[in-house]
Amino acid sequence: MSSLRDDALRGLRDIAPAMLAAVPIALLFGALAAGRGLSPLETFVMGALVFAGGAQFAAVELWATPAPIGAIVFSTLLINARHVLMSASLAPKLAGFSRGQTALGLYYMADENWALAEKRARTHRLTPAYWFGMLLPFVACWCATSTLGTVVGAALGDPRRFGADFAFTALFIALVAAFWKGRVTFWTVAAAGLASALTYRLIGPPWHVLAGALFGLAAAWLAAGDAELATEARP
Repeated sequence: MSSLRDDALRGLRDIAPAMLAAVPIALLFGALAAGRGLSPLETFVMGALVFAGGAQFAAVELWATPAPIGAIVFSTLLINARHVLMSASLAPKLAGFSRGQTALGLYYMADENWALAEKRARTHRLTPAYWFGMLLPFVACWCATSTLGTVVGAALGDPRRFGADFAFTALFIALVAAFWKGRVTFWTVAAAGLASALTYRLIGPPWHVLAGALFGLAAAWLAAGDAELATEARP
């Protein structure tokens, strides 16, 4: 019992910075949702059922009457396509999870949960207590603060004028730094960032997400292959 409690508390401690970073973004989302006519209850249900910040922002931006269902589905599918690869990389590390725990855990997986779980799995066995110790507070924080945003978000103003929109960016920089493995990581991040930025400027969202993912994967594959060849060539 003590081990389960320790794992859950460790998960909570690890996810705490991401939860704090999510607060201004969730408030902003709630304000945007209210501006599109969503009630606090509808915003809460959307967060609980979808739980994907990028997809939720895309859906709200496209929201109209009648709703363009096709455009919303395509945009959110494209934005969340990365979760297929993330789930594939994490699935082998969930050996101690039941089918229900695996299904629920991967359904609510976010970028932050995935990165922290991968980092944890390097040195410790990934347990349901640790995973849900991260997951449940993060989901609850997002749903609660985005719902609050529908009520008070507009009165607070745009968090971007305080630089609060950089919170997630700073968090991801810290996560990438924790995964740094030399030149392979450098070329992966450089290719993904450059492709994403150029696509965003030249074509626009959500295509920058796909471009960043594809170019990042290609760069990682090429850089890893070069590193392997260099290792084999050493005497």
